Order: sequence, then structure tokens, then C-alpha cells
Amino acid sequence: MTTPKVRDLFDLSGVVALVTGASGSIGQSIAERLSEAGAAVAIHYGRDMQSAESVRGRIEKSGGSAITVSADLSEAASIGILFDEVSSGLDVPTILVNCAALQSVVALDEMTLEDWSSLMQVNLDAPFLLTKEFVARVKHAPESKKTSSPSIINITSIEGSRPAKGHAHYATSKAALEMFTRASALEYGAYGIRVNAVAPGLIARPGIEENWPEGVGRWKAAAPLGRLGDPTDVADAVLFLSSRAARWITGATLVVDGGVTAGPGW
Repeated sequence: MTTPKVRDLFDLSGVVALVTGASGSIGQSIAERLSEAGAAVAIHYGRDMQSAESVRGRIEKSGGSAITVSADLSEAASIGILFDEVSSGLDVPTILVNCAALQSVVALDEMTLEDWSSLMQVNLDAPFLLTKEFVARVKHAPESKKTSSPSIINITSIEGSRPAKGHAHYATSKAALEMFTRASALEYGAYGIRVNAVAPGLIARPGIEENWPEGVGRWKAAAPLGRLGDPTDVADAVLFLSSRAARWITGATLVVDGGVTAGPGW
């Protein structure tokens, strides 16, 4: 095997990436970072078309290639249609980032089956279906289209191992998604497909410090690096795992939390 030059490690030229949930702050950063590396990006959104179009505009203004695609990921029938749109608008994607997720606060004794199931449809069922469709498309793509080692990155959370109150459904979905990451890596490695996860900690968003000062204060006190995460911190981790720099990494979860999980949990 020829070892890539350092200058080529993060070059994604000729690659198509599908980023779900790319209208949200983390998904936007991921889409823009992959574009900076040369990838053509399919920006998926559920309802927020305006934000998705803003991302597309920024990418195109910077000289990149992008399209926006809409799909309700709670509907299984939408998955194949989504891939058809990406393939016709750009090409067969060889990078899939499962970023779309729901998060709500519901006490466990008040949680209904509908609360549980509706979140699981998006946070767990959708990555399962998207992964299967992605693999099927990659396996049947012409060799000329396989411009890089195909890669799937699942965005999980440190709540997959450290749940917060009111997040029983969310934390469970992220823990399950990490196991699905390892199981997928085990079964799809034979096709040259790598599957990894990025587990963020608390990521800054507009208004969080004003609306939740106590929680932000506790986080900063617990984090060895002393700050909230930035969406670009997650995006850079995704770029690494998508790139040839991570060519022998699969089935791994990269924790991006400023060191919070390195400390004691009591």
C-alpha cells in the first residue's frame, strides 16, 4: 500500500458526502468542513430549509459544490428517495454522516411509548436504514465511482455512557448507536467500508449561556480544557475519520468533550 503524503491526507476531492441533519449547527459545520476538504456535499434537512440553503450558499460562495435534500427520516420509505436525489444531483455518496437526531427532556416516569418510539425512529432506526442503503449503493457502484475508501460516521454523544436526567430515551439511543457502529464496522469491513462514531460533549449554541448558566458553569468547571465545545470541534473529528489519515480506523468512537469523561463521575 502506498502511504499518502501528508498534504494529501485530508483531500476529499472527487468524493460525495451526505450529511443528515445538516441544517443544525453541528451538521452545518460538518458539511462546510467536508466541503473545505474538497467533497461535494448533500445537505439534508427535515424542516429547516432556510438554514440548509444558507449552508449551500456559503459552500458555493467558497467555490464548493453542494445541494440540499429534504427527507422525513422517521419514514422508512424516504430513505431510498433521499439517496436517489443525492445520486442524481451529485453522484453516489461514499461518505455518510448520520448527524440528524431528536433530543427532548422527559422524566422517565412521565415518558410515553410514543415519546420513546418517535425519538428512536430518528436517532436509531434512521441510521440503521441509511447505513444499509448507503452500503447497497456503494457495493453496486461502478469501480470508477469508488474514488475513496467509503466511510460512515455516526454522531453519538457522551450521554451514551453518562445519561442526564430526563434523557433516558436520548441516552439509550446514543448508546445503541455506538454499538451499531461497532457491529457495522465488523460486518462491512470486508467491503472496505469503515464505520466510526464521534461522541460530542456539550456544544455551544446561541443562548445556552443565558438560558442555562448553572449547567454551563458546571460543565466548564468539570472540563479539563475549561470551555464548551464548538461545532467545528465535532466537524474536525468527522473530517479526520472521513479522511485517509484514519484509513485503518474502524469500529471506534472518538470522544470530543474537552476531557469531561476523563474525570471522576462522582
